Amino acid sequence: MNRRRLLVLMTPVFVAMLLMACGGETLPKPKAMLRLSYPTATYDTLQTACAYAFEKNTLARLSTAKYNKKCWYNLDYPSLKATIYVSYHPVRNNLDSLLRDAQNLTQEHVVKADEIIQEPYVNLQDKVYGRLYKVAGNAASQAQFYITDSLRHFVSGSAYFKVRPNYDSILPAANYLYNDIRHIVETIQWQ
Repeated sequence: MNRRRLLVLMTPVFVAMLLMACGGETLPKPKAMLRLSYPTATYDTLQTACAYAFEKNTLARLSTAKYNKKCWYNLDYPSLKATIYVSYHPVRNNLDSLLRDAQNLTQEHVVKADEIIQEPYVNLQDKVYGRLYKVAGNAASQAQFYITDSLRHFVSGSAYFKVRPNYDSILPAANYLYNDIRHIVETIQWQ
């Protein structure tokens, strides 16, 4: 019984010691944010035997598309674990279907996308017309585009990551790729 009584008497003392031991004001930890930074983009002209040329980021490795289609290229970004897929189609009275296919490819991401921002592109001097799409949310592709001269050439492309899409995590890399896609669109030249 002495032991029990001693324990009952000592309990408030232990509680008081625990409360006093903490001391100071308790503050929540600030949110930690991963700071991702990428090198400033530098570009060189991609000369091909195809009907078009554009400037690509020197960070990207050029490879041919696995489907082995003529004038289809992959721009691989190993440090970003991403690829921009670029495909070429000659226009042969099929511009409507090419445009519809490119727009439908983007619309397939509506299920997972929070927002799809469309940005038209018109360059009358070089006869380049198209649209860029920036996809916000956990969609498979974060950026897509198509460009054409409306008569003979049609180029489309999309950016994909080799990781499960988690928009918050890949946003800096997605923005970097979107800027590269914009640069491709702005520098394309028909041959």
